[in-house]
Amino acid sequence: MKWFVGIAVVLVAALILQAGLIAFAMYVLLGVMLVSRYLAREWVTHLTAEREPVPVECEVGDEIEVKVRVRNTGKLTIAWVLAEDLVPEKALRQKRIRATGKRLRIGTVRPGKSLVVKYTLKFETRGYHQIGPLVLETGDLFGLHRRHRVVTGQVFVTVYPKVVPLPKYDFASERPIGEVRLAHRLFEDPTRIAGVRPYQMGDPLQRVHWRATARTGELHSKVYEPTTLAGATLLLDFHAAGYHPRGEPYRSELAVTVAASVCYAVVALNQQIGFACNGRDAVDRVTIVERKRTEAEGDGYETRDEARSGTAMREDDDRLRPIQVQTRRGIEQFQMIRDALARVELTDAFAFGQLVLEVAPRIPRDATVIAVLPAVSVETSVALGTLRRQGFAVTALLIGLDDEERAKSHGRLMAEGVRDVRYVNTVEDLALLGDQKAGFDAPNPYQMEVDLA
Repeated sequence: MKWFVGIAVVLVAALILQAGLIAFAMYVLLGVMLVSRYLAREWVTHLTAEREPVPVECEVGDEIEVKVRVRNTGKLTIAWVLAEDLVPEKALRQKRIRATGKRLRIGTVRPGKSLVVKYTLKFETRGYHQIGPLVLETGDLFGLHRRHRVVTGQVFVTVYPKVVPLPKYDFASERPIGEVRLAHRLFEDPTRIAGVRPYQMGDPLQRVHWRATARTGELHSKVYEPTTLAGATLLLDFHAAGYHPRGEPYRSELAVTVAASVCYAVVALNQQIGFACNGRDAVDRVTIVERKRTEAEGDGYETRDEARSGTAMREDDDRLRPIQVQTRRGIEQFQMIRDALARVELTDAFAFGQLVLEVAPRIPRDATVIAVLPAVSVETSVALGTLRRQGFAVTALLIGLDDEERAKSHGRLMAEGVRDVRYVNTVEDLALLGDQKAGFDAPNPYQMEVDLA
């Protein structure tokens, strides 16, 4: 619009001053502007695109081929069109995704012909990744008018985390995952008789040991062995403060791998499993914004940056609800937890202690609480100590700690009575997780001059 106002002012001045050449130049420039504007609108209106289907569920290390075909449905040859298929820049910078091929193509498209954008994506880590939409840019040959249009929709690909087998984790050991504290005897196994005792008022008839009663002439009741394996509820600390940017995304990916592997090991024993996390679900950030103008009108975004930001997933989110999968039995439990682990992202919404307060009323007391922690603050240790004092069996898995941080964390947990503490610094350490007993190979915090406060 500014160009037309400027041309009109110069043209009126030229006519008043009777400057014929200047007036003629303004007429020519006005004609070029009108033709350019018409062509830009006409070209962008008749551009369509079609995306070939891609798998929406992948494993770490998988590669997929992305192909988008841009077609000219009009009767005029489009002199140039710039097509760019959008992929999250943050994921590319962190090398979560590797792209090979050309995501950006420029070319001339004749009537009825197509321009193909083709490239390959390799998923190096788990995540919830957005592919697309396709941003088209075209305009006149002089660059006076440019038009942008967003075509095709977004495709969201869920990449599941790795699951590492735990062959050396002996679930029948002294401290298996899911062990219920024997002092409470919350559940007993009626198939395993530990002995007999004199009958007590209130014992049900099915507990009466009739053979011992007949032999002694007095009522006796059966004593069952307490259930030693009753599943687990896994709590994953995904607060951003616990993951230093220098170690990212390695530490957070290791924590997710540990959580997925432990959950699978429990499910493989046909035990109940649950999950809770204070991270953010990537699905909550997905938003489709309204276009400034409809595609039918051929009008689009004013700039390429505006088109990118208008169709991208949000980076900010004020969601304060934890991610939780209720503790139950069944292989479908593992799939729900795996879905949640694939999409979880770091956030500073609320700390681990707040997560424990939020989910504790919904955790079954017969399931061991397994906390996967990148660090142990005073608040975190107090929260786990509170669970222990409420009757829960608590296990802590500490991720990627150096010797000093390990000593601090171990001391804080021991002070709260949490004695089953294990350490994982690499994926290879998972295979040795069963070799670690409570506090195994941990530095003695009381022999080191470290401030535990």
